[in-house]
Amino acid sequence: MKFLCVAAALATATAFTTSPAAFTTSSPAVGGAVHNVFTETGNAHRNRRATIVMDGKANAIRDRITTVNNTKKITSAMKLVAAAKVRRAQDSVLATRPFSETLQSVFGGLINRLGGEAADLPLLTQREVNKVTLVVITGDRGLCGGYNSMMIKKAEARFKELKAQNIDCDMILIGKKGATYFQRREYPIRKSFDCGQNPNSKEALAISEEIINSFLSGETDAVELMYTKFVSLIASSPSVRTLVPFSASEISQKGDEVFQLTSSGGDFGVERKELDAAEPQEFPNDMIFEQDPLQIVNSILPLYLNGQILRTLQESVASELAARMQSMQSASDNAGALSKKLSQEYNRARQAAVTQEILEIVAGATALE
Repeated sequence: MKFLCVAAALATATAFTTSPAAFTTSSPAVGGAVHNVFTETGNAHRNRRATIVMDGKANAIRDRITTVNNTKKITSAMKLVAAAKVRRAQDSVLATRPFSETLQSVFGGLINRLGGEAADLPLLTQREVNKVTLVVITGDRGLCGGYNSMMIKKAEARFKELKAQNIDCDMILIGKKGATYFQRREYPIRKSFDCGQNPNSKEALAISEEIINSFLSGETDAVELMYTKFVSLIASSPSVRTLVPFSASEISQKGDEVFQLTSSGGDFGVERKELDAAEPQEFPNDMIFEQDPLQIVNSILPLYLNGQILRTLQESVASELAARMQSMQSASDNAGALSKKLSQEYNRARQAAVTQEILEIVAGATALE
């Protein structure tokens, strides 16, 4: 009986070692001494190597920690890419400033020269509003927080407001996210355009031509532009402004502002600078124009609209990229916190597995005494 108890204890101890030779498997002769068995058992415990036996839970946690850390690397890289694109959008805005200032100066000088005659131009004529066209700018991609949903909700609210006033309404959509949303809900859509990450004058020209043709043909009485105004890297504001018909005083007297991306202490920031309206260019009374000044003003207005569309596209893209930067920063922070929490759980599971193994070994050794 004593021999059977010893053999059972040896089998139990063998289950908790990774070395095949940790315990002897030889059996003493019947009636022989069993003290050699205990001596070999004691030597095996003293020579036993420290081994961590992981269970399935700990392995799953370890794999998840690796996945979370990889996700954090991706979101951090996406944040830096968005920051580089914000700087590019900033450079694009600054590059268009000289043309905008010259156009505003010439327009102001011509309006002062013409006086009340400019009010007869079609694009400056106010008429009774029976139909409004909403130009809504959203993004082509997601992963930018509430940028797209915020503008979509604003457009929906404006559409319902116009309908409540018995004013007919349709939409010109810029950006895949907005186009997909409104198409699925069967809103009246006049035309859709994509909004890339680097807007150019060609894209703005196609949009401005659609707006001007709709207004001059009498298909719409007013055009409202809905875009996201770039405030800072952590804030943006949905804005609405009337594009057509133009206001001569607004064009000649409205100032501008530019933004500049900065970095201090490893953190990104934005500096905004208010710019005054360009001074109207002076045209002497004895100056003779080859073309009628009214025709010149009528030719300048589409250029002005094209510039405004391009500017709002650039500002909307900057707002989208800033929202993506903030979203990726939050995702990176959350991934870091989750990785820390999972590491603690992993350590607890590992310690529990080691403690359980020690307890089982001690219990097996105790059974041999």
